Amino acid sequence: MGAMSVPILPLNEMSVEEKLQTMEALWQSLSADPGAVESPAWHEKELRERERNIESGESKFVEWEKAKVDIRRTS
Repeated sequence: MGAMSVPILPLNEMSVEEKLQTMEALWQSLSADPGAVESPAWHEKELRERERNIESGESKFVEWEKAKVDIRRTS
């Protein structure tokens, strides 16, 4: 694979909204073909560990509304 040309974005001139829109466009493009982006091996290892923790009861799911309250309380 040869060197790729990376477009230069005027980040210092872009508003937060423009930067977020750019990130959303990049994400939509990347997620259009999930097979094109290879996950690192540690991702699968971490997912398996989390599944084991849930199955063993060591970890549990929390309702999103409660999680938001808890996060705000600790921030």
